[in-house]
Amino acid sequence: MTNLILSAQPRIATTTEVHKVRVENKIPAIVYGHGFTNQPVTLEYVNFEKVYKQYGTSSLVDLAIGEEKPIKVLIQDFQLHPISNRFSHVDLRQVKMTEKLKTEIKLVFVGESAAVKHLGCTLNKNLLEVYVECLPQDLVNEIDVDIASLKEDGDIIHVKDLVVPNGIKILANEDDVVASVSTIEVEEEAPVVAVDLSKIKTENEEKKEKKAADAPAEEKKK
Repeated sequence: MTNLILSAQPRIATTTEVHKVRVENKIPAIVYGHGFTNQPVTLEYVNFEKVYKQYGTSSLVDLAIGEEKPIKVLIQDFQLHPISNRFSHVDLRQVKMTEKLKTEIKLVFVGESAAVKHLGCTLNKNLLEVYVECLPQDLVNEIDVDIASLKEDGDIIHVKDLVVPNGIKILANEDDVVASVSTIEVEEEAPVVAVDLSKIKTENEEKKEKKAADAPAEEKKK
């Protein structure tokens, strides 16, 4: 796969400029990072879409601002327009290659679970990403979770069971559950009992009968 470079141009951080950028099918963005000066930039929409599709938010991206030498960044965050669902703003985090960073890496579930295939169990995915710490060059786009180890009802994969590339430290508790398998118990519905409505007395009928029973003997003879 060809490595894509994210191209950007410096911009003025004003509301008017931001509106103009979006009208021109571009995306306003900000480049920031520890020890760096924040820099507003403009991204070409199509170029950013391609880069994001290839790298996601947990892989280093080469960002070229104008004619300057490319720098390493992470697509840290982005905003989508509530109606069009198009990118409306992007946060790019510049990194130092000698400084460890903390970020999230998505989990990809691979393989086949015998408990799901043969026992009818349901696969429960408790974690979809993990928070990690590593040097930028050790960062990976995803971590595989092999569910082949889930063979019996109740089997569990914990954080400590994940196979993690060298240089990456998972910051979650090692006993946190990543995935599990279990059967779904369907509660039996209570049997429907037929009721003879003709035998049900209304409240008024019961009051009349009680009143008649309590009346003096003389009134009953009338």
